[in-house]
Amino acid sequence: MTLAAYALINLAAVKHNLAKVREYAPNSKIMAVIKANGYGHGLLQIANALQGVDGIAVARVGEAVRLRKAKVKCRITVLEGFVCEPELNALIQYKLDSVVHSMGQLDILEKLSGKTPVSIWLKLDSGMNRLGFTTDQFVSAYQRLEKCPGVKQPISLMTHFSSADDKHSHVTRQQIEIFNKVVDSYPGEKSLANSAGVIAWQEAQSDWVRPGIMLYGVSPFNEYHGVDLGLHPVMSLHARLISVKIIKPGDAVGYSGTWVCNKETRLGVVAIGYGDGYPRTAKSGTPVLVNGKRVPLVGRVSMDMITVDLSSQPESKPGDEVTLWGHGLAIEEIAVAAGTIPYTILCGVTQRVRLENVTAQ
Repeated sequence: MTLAAYALINLAAVKHNLAKVREYAPNSKIMAVIKANGYGHGLLQIANALQGVDGIAVARVGEAVRLRKAKVKCRITVLEGFVCEPELNALIQYKLDSVVHSMGQLDILEKLSGKTPVSIWLKLDSGMNRLGFTTDQFVSAYQRLEKCPGVKQPISLMTHFSSADDKHSHVTRQQIEIFNKVVDSYPGEKSLANSAGVIAWQEAQSDWVRPGIMLYGVSPFNEYHGVDLGLHPVMSLHARLISVKIIKPGDAVGYSGTWVCNKETRLGVVAIGYGDGYPRTAKSGTPVLVNGKRVPLVGRVSMDMITVDLSSQPESKPGDEVTLWGHGLAIEEIAVAAGTIPYTILCGVTQRVRLENVTAQ
């Protein structure tokens, strides 16, 4: 049976994009960020496609434990760290690295016996104002960790950028300067750059880089698509036409009748909607590919369906393939039309959509 909606995951593209990271940052180790179910692409299959990567990063302890249980052997870092002793015990049991960003974590670590030391990344808040120690707190936090028998030495050091996707902003350079000034005299490995940092801020390429969105073939910059940066899209989302009909001038389409045709129109109904993860905020005019050719979305996105204007495709019929994003239609373009970002769309693909692996270039 043909699925109403499915996503193709090109694992060869993952490997290509990893190689591209190495081209951008040839002197850095790579910590591949695969949190949030591999940005919606499937946690385990993305981890397996990244064979040979120096390390992997996820957001939460449960994600990291799942990877270890699946026999992923490389270094795994939990970016949100731990908030209680049971989580820290799990980190130790499964040989996971943890980001340390708060005083409460220090209190827990100071209780460790040191039988199995834990590897940590001490996080400096250089201007993101989210997780991390301020410049005033950093020295004290480092000194406390140095004295912890349960913490592996030397301590690794990291920060996170707030605005690296804006190449004209002064904020990233300021964050780099703050980080370097604070940590310069410390011996541990250092990490600053996310995807935007890897591509646009060479001075942020320290011992480790932490690419995320670029591994999936998507640009971290509003002004570019992934292909402009030499990246290959990993996910393409597909559905099918399930109805084709003729509507008359003046007919309104969809909920609230927000789109009204001004001439006789060949209307197609596609079996995909926000229940599958297609953005409800996509506006009339958003491009969709039917049999590889562009047609505009018309009317509101429903839970299970969208409607498209097929006037330019008189031969289209129920059962024909529809591409919502992928080859020939960049997800970055869909994100702009929906007033959102590609991250949100990728992570929003629901369980109703089956992921199918392909390895073709």
